[in-house]
Amino acid sequence: MTMFKNLFLVFSLALVSVFCSTSCKKEFFLSKGNLSFSTDTLVFDTVFTTIGSTTKHFKLYNKEKRTVKIDKVELVGGSSSPFRINLDGLKGTTFENLTLEGGDSLFAFVEVTLNINNQAFPLVVEDSIRFVTNGKEQYVHLAVWGQDAYFHYKDLNEGVWLADKPHVIFGYAAVDSAKTLTIPADTKIHLHKNAILYVYKGTLNINGTKDHEVVFMGDRLESAYDDVSGQYYGIYFHQAKPSSINYAIIKNGTAGIHLYGAENSGANYTLTLTNSIINNQARYGLFVYSGAKLKAENCIIAKNGTHAVMLLEGGDINLNHCDLLGYGAGTNQAPAVGLSNFYLNNYTQTLNIGSINEGTITNSVIWGQQTVEIAINTKPYTGTQTNFQFKNNLIKTDPIPSDSYFLNCIWNKDPLFTKTQDYDFTFPNNSPLNNAADPSLTLATDMKGNTRNPVNPDIGALEN
Repeated sequence: MTMFKNLFLVFSLALVSVFCSTSCKKEFFLSKGNLSFSTDTLVFDTVFTTIGSTTKHFKLYNKEKRTVKIDKVELVGGSSSPFRINLDGLKGTTFENLTLEGGDSLFAFVEVTLNINNQAFPLVVEDSIRFVTNGKEQYVHLAVWGQDAYFHYKDLNEGVWLADKPHVIFGYAAVDSAKTLTIPADTKIHLHKNAILYVYKGTLNINGTKDHEVVFMGDRLESAYDDVSGQYYGIYFHQAKPSSINYAIIKNGTAGIHLYGAENSGANYTLTLTNSIINNQARYGLFVYSGAKLKAENCIIAKNGTHAVMLLEGGDINLNHCDLLGYGAGTNQAPAVGLSNFYLNNYTQTLNIGSINEGTITNSVIWGQQTVEIAINTKPYTGTQTNFQFKNNLIKTDPIPSDSYFLNCIWNKDPLFTKTQDYDFTFPNNSPLNNAADPSLTLATDMKGNTRNPVNPDIGALEN
């Protein structure tokens, strides 16, 4: 009997050992944590002009003390992806049931091959690697330049950009404090999703010319993206030094031009914008915020998701011979022009109020499909002021305001634009825009370079 008990004990211990070598290890000895990575985005910065191939790598870490089981690693694009991955010496698109010891790391190598002879090939090609660990999905994103261009990935810029090839912005291209970037005529600038051209206390000069504009657009070249808004953020000026944009076309972004704050002196315009078109932004065409100063002449700001021009928490605007138009397709379409000297922060419940020392719109058309296309909302506050003057404009709004700062304006008469759905804002001889501008404040030419009638000029950016 004693021998039987001893044999039973040995057999029981063996079963326990086997059980613990399998089930216990899985259920009790493996880490419940997740992976860490050396990067969340692997960017291939090699320029491919015909057929390109290169390899980069990243590391995945198990920062826990115990072994972690990686349930699945998958190249999301699968076999059709231009990327290929090598994990722990194994090639493929899918890997399952891998283990990584506590405190250990593993190299992942990624190779990409592109054939980009097709001119419609995207400027930035993307994919991602999905890691599934303990029920949690984690991703490392992959991006490669897809055509011959100048690529900007979180870089600083000054001097003069060349115009012989397109420029592609991935993440951001920045102009740092006290630096100056000049962009010459005929430059094409493509921005990736959420990308931004960011001017931080520096100067940006865009020097397009008639028929040789500087064009900003998304980086998807397929025809299906020709008229899709929100493909990138836009141009952002942060307390910038005096800058200028002449003959630019800015289309299909989120906020075409965003001006925040003024430089230390505050004496000059943050931006002088001339002969330019800003259209089909998901939100604002021009956003002037917290003391920034804008002068715009001969510009068409049209078909944006919310406002053509938004002034918030104070700042200055001087707009002359501009088309400030609605017609946006967004569900949050608001009046073409919105002006306010305050901003209520819903998170902190703080109310910020600034001055509008110059709120001038002259010889311009404010129109769209809304009943009201200009909205003004101000609050009085000690030490601040609001100064408005709207002269010789054609404005759509109901009811017609009685404020004294509206001078010689035309109310609610259809400008008879030729074809707004095609961005054609020319008009016939019987349009109320004809001969209705103030000649003492007119410009010598319109945005197309046509000479304006010095005695009876037309309202808006275009002379009939």
